[in-house]
Amino acid sequence: MIEKRQFSEGRRITINEIATSTGLNRMTLSKILNQKGYGTGTETIDKLCAYFECQVEDLMEHVPEDVPKEPEQSP
Repeated sequence: MIEKRQFSEGRRITINEIATSTGLNRMTLSKILNQKGYGTGTETIDKLCAYFECQVEDLMEHVPEDVPKEPEQSP
């Protein structure tokens, strides 16, 4: 979403700018960007959706974990 907004506005957008505009901590934003699977709260997601004027699904996607299936049982 950062790249999309930068393109539409024709300028660079920094983490500090997003932090200032949303009231979110810069470290939180950095973790969201750099740590795959970083868990964050709904308030943070709501603030980012408002900033980017987007829907939740524009910010994230569900990636299922590789959970081994239990073997099927015979009757």
